[in-house]
Amino acid sequence: MKANTKLFVVAGLLLALALALFVSPFADSDPDGLGKVAEEQGFSGAEQEHDLGDGPVADYEVDGVDDDRMSTGVAGVIGVLVTFGLGMGAFALLRTLRRAPEDEPTADARAG
Repeated sequence: MKANTKLFVVAGLLLALALALFVSPFADSDPDGLGKVAEEQGFSGAEQEHDLGDGPVADYEVDGVDDDRMSTGVAGVIGVLVTFGLGMGAFALLRTLRRAPEDEPTADARAG
């Protein structure tokens, strides 16, 4: 990876982590999207708990962190790191799949 690309990736990761930790705790907790429509249409009581409802970062909070804002920020950081890790893993896998086999000449070798 080129130095400029590494700098860009690291800067983006640091920005995302800072936003997750310091800005996400101030997000509005009022229902929006499906939650708001469910309340307006009167079927919000029909919701059911899902399998991950008691997970370690369920409801954008971390178990064991008593401060609500800090809990939300830490959950955001965990989400950013997991997403970044999965993305890097996917790009690494694609990079290995796109490499030309060793016995087949590359486009540069054929041109020269």
